Amino acid sequence: MPYLELAGFGSVALIRTFDLWYNLISALVERWRPETHTFHLLCEKYTATLEDVALQLGLLIDGSAVTGVSTISKPTTICYNLLGVSPSDAESKFTGLRFSWLKVNFEYLSINATDQEVMCAARAYIMHIIGDVLMPDANNNRVHLMYLPLLTNLQNVRSYSWGSVVLAMLYRELCRTTKPTAIDIGGCLILL
Repeated sequence: MPYLELAGFGSVALIRTFDLWYNLISALVERWRPETHTFHLLCEKYTATLEDVALQLGLLIDGSAVTGVSTISKPTTICYNLLGVSPSDAESKFTGLRFSWLKVNFEYLSINATDQEVMCAARAYIMHIIGDVLMPDANNNRVHLMYLPLLTNLQNVRSYSWGSVVLAMLYRELCRTTKPTAIDIGGCLILL
């Protein structure tokens, strides 16, 4: 927890998962207007705001933009350096970490773990939070590797505006889901 607090993810780590009401989310998506980024309800218009993100998730909304490269040239090296282990993927290049791999490698931490091992586990947990709670994609089975380099120095992680990227991802997913060809939705649906 101290490393999660240091990185600014302490409040998000306390969020417990719950069953979402997909029929309610579907009704909201039907009322989403991409041109204004608002829900048009019978009584008024509503939208999720940065203030909602800050209050509900405890994420910082001020700071540097969360950016990363979509293709990492040596993913096994970056995983080994920051997580202490790397997926033994048959491919030399992979773009995401599976949640099942994160669980197998980081579910239990030895009581004799070193500070380095605890920091690696904290990074893995933050990656899981990013991919499963804050910015899940429609498949919801992996987290993109582009976020891992941002977790190199856990003290600097809180200098990023994680709340802004969570809200932007939710807006993008809501806009994408309004298209007739969309089947599923990603994004931080607990904000809805």
